[in-house]
Formats: sequence, C-alpha cells, structure tokens
Amino acid sequence: MTVQPPLSSRVKQIIEVDGLRFRDLDGDGQLTPFEDWRLSPAERAADLVSRMSPEEKIGLMVITSRPMGISQRNPEFTSHDGVLDEQHLPIKVDPHTSAGLPFEGTTEMISGLHIRRFIMREEPTGSRIASWLNAMNEVAESSRWGIPVLVAANSKNEAGGFKMGGTDEDQPFTQWPGTLGLAATGSLEVIESFAAHSRAEWRATGLRKGYMYMADVLTDPRWYRGQGTLGEDPEFVSRAIAALVRGFQGEDGPGADGVALTTKHFPGGGARENGTDPHYAEGRFNIYPTPGSLEEYHLPPFQAAIEAGTSAVMPYYAIPSKEKSSTPQGRLTDFEQVGFAFNREVLNLLREMGHRGYINSDSGVLSKMAWGVEELTTAERVGRAVMAGTDLFADTNDVASVREAFVRGLFTQERLDEAAALLLEELFALGLFENPYADPEEADRVVQNAEARAAAEDAHRRSVVLAKNHGELLPLREESLQGTRVYLERFAPQVTVRQLDALRRRIARAHPEVSFTTDYRDADTALLLLQPVIGSYFEYVGIGDLSIDDHSQVDIEKVRDIRAHVDTLVIGLNTKFPWLLDSIEPLADALLMGFDTDDAIMVEAIFGGFSPTGTLPITFPIDADAIAVDEQGRCASPNDVPGFAKEQHMDGRPYVYVDADGNRYRLGHGLTYDP
Repeated sequence: MTVQPPLSSRVKQIIEVDGLRFRDLDGDGQLTPFEDWRLSPAERAADLVSRMSPEEKIGLMVITSRPMGISQRNPEFTSHDGVLDEQHLPIKVDPHTSAGLPFEGTTEMISGLHIRRFIMREEPTGSRIASWLNAMNEVAESSRWGIPVLVAANSKNEAGGFKMGGTDEDQPFTQWPGTLGLAATGSLEVIESFAAHSRAEWRATGLRKGYMYMADVLTDPRWYRGQGTLGEDPEFVSRAIAALVRGFQGEDGPGADGVALTTKHFPGGGARENGTDPHYAEGRFNIYPTPGSLEEYHLPPFQAAIEAGTSAVMPYYAIPSKEKSSTPQGRLTDFEQVGFAFNREVLNLLREMGHRGYINSDSGVLSKMAWGVEELTTAERVGRAVMAGTDLFADTNDVASVREAFVRGLFTQERLDEAAALLLEELFALGLFENPYADPEEADRVVQNAEARAAAEDAHRRSVVLAKNHGELLPLREESLQGTRVYLERFAPQVTVRQLDALRRRIARAHPEVSFTTDYRDADTALLLLQPVIGSYFEYVGIGDLSIDDHSQVDIEKVRDIRAHVDTLVIGLNTKFPWLLDSIEPLADALLMGFDTDDAIMVEAIFGGFSPTGTLPITFPIDADAIAVDEQGRCASPNDVPGFAKEQHMDGRPYVYVDADGNRYRLGHGLTYDP
C-alpha cells in the first residue's frame, strides 16, 4: 500500500498525480522522476544527477561551518528577520583549518555556490535552530532543482562533549554523561535510550545530520580525543556503535524520522604515536607496532557501523606509518604514506568492508592537515582525495578549488557523478525533498523534555564507578555522620567561588541531614570532586602527562593538606583519561569515578542514594614508566593495543594500576554496595 508522506513547501507548487501529492521542485508542472517519492533514493539521485550541471554537483561536495544570524552583531548583514547571516568577508581565516578564503553570505552560498551542507557550531534554543534551518531551506527551495539544505553538528547530548564557540543564550540539548560514561554503564539498553531521546531532540529542531559517533578504540591512554570514545573494548564498542547508528538513523539506514550519522575516524584514531594527535604535525602518524592490531582491535567497530547502515564514514587525518608498524596489517599491505582521506588503499578497504554511503573528509585536509600531500596545490589535493574515494570535504567553502580540480581533469566526470549521487541519496533517504521544514514551537517542547532529562539522570547514576571502598566506608549514612562536619570542594579549571557555593547549596538542600562546613580545618570528612584536564585539541603541547597535579589544574598540595586535617577523605574523579592515580588514590579512603557525570549525582552515590553499578571502560596504567617514551620515540607499552591487553606485549612488565586494597583498575573493574 502506498502511503502519502507529509509534504511542506514555501516556494514551489504541489502537484497531484494518480491521487497522490508531490512537490514540483523543478517547476515544470510535471512529475519528474527525482520528485517521485515512490522511487528509491538511489533511483531519484541518479535521475537528478543526470540533470544537474557540473557547477551544481561541485557545490554538493563541500560542507562548511556557517554562523547563524543571531551571531551577527550588525543587523544590516542579515536577512529573513535576522535569521540568516549574509555578511560577505573578502578573506576569513578559519582557526580550525588555518585556511584563508572569501566567505560568502548564506544566500550566496546556497544560490551562487550551490552549497547544500552546513555545520552548526552554536548552541541556541530549539526554536532558533528550526527557524534558521527553515530560512535556509526556503532559499534552497527557490533554486532550479529545489535541493534542500542539510545541517550537521557535532554530538550535542553528552556533558563535556567537544564544542566550538558559544553565546550567553546557549540552550544545550539534554545532557547525558560523556560517551565513556555511556560505556561505563555497560548497558546497550542505556545507549539505545540515549539514542532514542537524543534523536527526538535533533529531529524536532530540523537537525538531521550528526558528525558522530567515534568508533575509535582507545589504545593510547594519552590521546586527547580518547574522552570522546566508547572505551577500549572492541567488542563493546562494536555493539554500542551499532546501537547508536540504528538508534539515530533507523533500523534500515537513514529514514524520514531519522538523523543520519557520520561514523569516525576510519580506520581508527586510537593507534596514536604516544598519544599525539594528527591535528598537528607531531601526531600525523598512526602506528601499528603490534602484528595484527589493526584487524583485531581497530576495524571491528567500523565493520559494525557499516553493517548497521551508517550513512557516511569519516577518515582521520593521519598517515599510516610504514616505518614504525609491523606490516602488513591484515588487508593493509602498501601503507601508502599519505593521510587517510588521500589514501586509496585505506578507502578501498572501507568499500571492501561494505560501506555504501559517502566518504566525508575531516576538517582541514585541504589546508592545515594535508599530511603526506603538503607539496601539492589545493586543487591537486582535491583531485588526489576524490580519486582515492573521498566524496565530501569538511569545514570548507572552497568550491573554487574543487572546480579547478575538475576542470583540470584531476578527478573524473565519473567520480563527480558518483559523489553527487551518494550525497543526494542521503537527502532523499531523510525525506528532505518532501518535508525540509521544522516546527519551531515543537522544537522548544521537545528539547530538554522531562522524559529525556529523567532518562539522562538515570544514565548518570549508572555511569558512576566505585573503584575503591576501603573498609566498606561507603555509603556515608546519616547515623555515621552524627556529630561530624563535612567539607565539600570541587577542583576544576577556572572554578569560581560563586560556582562552588552554588554546588554546596545544591548538595546541602539535597542532604539536610548532613552538617556541612566551608572550612576543611573544621571538618571530619571531606568530599573532593576532581576534574583534571590536560592537552590541547589543536596544538602540540608535548607528549601528554597523565599525572594529577598542578599541571592538570588540580591543586595537589591543597588536596594533601585537606587529607592531613580530616579523618575521612572521599574523592570523586572525573575520568576523561586513564589518569596516573598514584598522587590521589593513596590519599583516598574511597574513590569514585565519573565520566562527565553530574557532580550532584556523584555525591548522591557517596551518601547511599543509589548503589554504583558502573564498570571501567578503560584500563589505568600502573605508573609513568608503563607509558614512558624512550630516545627513539618508542613507548614502553604498545600504542596500538588496548590497556586490558597491553601486558601480553610487555615481556612480563606490569601495566595495570593496583590500589592499596589490591583492586586492579582494569577494564571491567567496579565495586558496589547495598544502599
């Protein structure tokens, strides 16, 4: 039975054929095959590609960050009642990519350059997102083929997730624990709930594309982006990434109610050289010193994402190092010394694994992070990448270089048509050719709705790991606290007295039975919430140091002084990384770990509001020697092997941290108690 999908149009007419309704996007009064929603996305895309000019197809091959009108301070540079930013900048230097290019206004990008994909960096209210997307799609609907706009964003539903920019009017989506926290629950049910509730928020605002999630397996503990992974267990990461893809997109790939995902960073960003990242030159190599590590540890989650139907895959910036790897690595034999977006062997492997969607480069591969092809011009880099298999260039509006590469024959007409068809298929599959508009009022009703907040709170609880509980100290019960005073402090970057006071008041309201003090010298018990930080996303600051002290913005001397003044010390540690624990664990009578877990929920666990059930999704190194780097740049433990398996390759040397009670902080460790 043919089911009429909902249609919405603001510019083009709706026609009726055989008792069914269709949008007349080319304006000819007839039903053209690409307008016929009864055909498959592939059939519709093939028809539309056959009608488009090379310029129109080339515009499809870039996706650029596009500020919203609300970020434009001069209203004269806006349109659509201030919704769209129309300022044309002769040169704009992107701090992410270091590329300096002309930057057109929104309407010119859509109508003149034929760009149809944009990246949203702001975090406005749901209604403002919907209004912005609606205005862009109204402009797009006026074009020759009415090809809709698709806006992508980085993941928005995890606390502590990567964000660029921000305004005083930010309205984040419902905040769940970080992805490591989702992994710490050990529950696919939680991950499925996360995907379902998050998809509803994205869908309501009109956001239909996510640059997420990371299928990378964490194998070097110092990698700055490890905090965005689902941990170090390839089997769990595989199940989790498949659940996320299906949960956001739909069971059979992207659908009209789904959010299409770009899984990253193929073939796995975890195999870092001593934790360094390819956002900078010092980290430009993926290394595989262990025979078979690529196939055993890094590829399985991508295979799971492909089998779940991920719409796109993003290769990482890195070059596979032949010099520092045991080769061949399974199906990789040549180890071509160019970044993965330019690497024909690596992208052919992705296709051999069954990926049918498009291949989306990471940001800046044509400029700052063009590893291995630095000597090529930008157009030559485009040609090299497209002929290797890349279909879409991220975070650039450089249509001119793509055009130059095509005109010079640096990539073929066949590849242009193939890329355009793959990119259009996603738009057709999402139903955007039928209904590209969102309801702003509905968006505000759905974003941060009560049901989603309750589900997220449950996930925060289930993400808490009780790592140490000496003498079964926890939970701290009312009777054990009679006649005692409790001190609470949060150690975090740039934490203010006002923020700390607000947290203390929040905790005190939740626990009126507890006598709190603001002077640790007057306390019997201290609860310390530590949020250390290290590293940099975009620049090399040296090989990461995982110790917890002043360099990680924790006043360790104050922690020690607090320990000296109290009888009992409980530490709640935000575990963005597998920290070196020797500076804090011996001081703590009890140690809990969260993963961008809400502070109040960590404290709730301490007071027995619930029994911690989380388990470690990562393994903690025993000491600095276990991850030390020698004069030749070789690590004492293999960079390409997960923490739980490193000792198999260390000639009898230990890797796993063991606390004063004999607990091994290995993947899967976690204690509990009766509340």
